[in-house]
Parts: sequence; C-alpha cells; structure tokens
Amino acid sequence: MIEFELNGRRVALSADPATPLLWALRDHLAMTGTKFGCGMALCGACTVHLDGAAIRSCVTPLSAVAGRKVRTIEAMEDDAVGRAVQKAWIEHDVVQCGYCQSGQIMSAVELLKRTPQPSDEDIVAALSGNLCRCGTYQRIKAAVHAAARELAA
Repeated sequence: MIEFELNGRRVALSADPATPLLWALRDHLAMTGTKFGCGMALCGACTVHLDGAAIRSCVTPLSAVAGRKVRTIEAMEDDAVGRAVQKAWIEHDVVQCGYCQSGQIMSAVELLKRTPQPSDEDIVAALSGNLCRCGTYQRIKAAVHAAARELAA
C-alpha cells in the first residue's frame, strides 16, 4: 500500500510500486488531466508537482511519492498562482490542440512560485522541457508574463 497526498487529500493505492505515477494518477485515481506524451520524460505532457517541484510523472515510480504531496492540473484552480496562469492562458488564447497544456501550466506555475517576475530567458529555460507541437510558444511566454503581472498587482 502506497500512501501520499493528492491535491490536498490522503490517498492509498494498492499497486505495483514500480508503476509510473502517470498511470496511477490516470488509471487508479481518475486524474486524467495529466497526459501521456512520450513516456520518456522528453515532452512534458505528464508534468505534475511533487512537493512543489515540477516532475515528469511518466518516469516517476509510484514508490517515489510515498508520504509526499502530489498536485495535478486538477488542483490548479485552488491555487492563486494556478488560477492566474489559467486565466492568462485563456486571455492569450494559448491553447490550440491543448494536449500539452496541462504540463505547460504546471511548469509555468512552478516557475512563478520560484521566480515571481521571470525574464523571457527564465520562461524559456523553465518550459524548455515542455513541447508544443502547435508552436504556441510566443503566446505561452506572453501568458506567463501576464500571470506574473497579475500576481504582482
């Protein structure tokens, strides 16, 4: 039995400890906002927060989260930074296909918590592991700046 906190509530799973966190979230806990992309931590679609740090859930074994705090895209509406980022995403019309966006948002939230007023270079570096096949990178950057401005106000 592996116990951890998921989006503010304690959960316990009876699953193989080697199961990737992504599949535990999606298949056992119905957290389908976290997406499968590449399965090798290269695209960022599966990004979640583990104790506040953005991680790739497709390569993180379930055993690694025992006793820790996991937050998914589903929890971002309960987070001031998450709400600001989601609002900016809508205002800047970031989403095209949308597949990568939960991972993009999770990385952007972690960045803004670490660096409240990021430079363009900070944004590019923090989100460099999140791929967007639609190429909305300029809108993503603008949305991160907009969220930073809103949070500073």
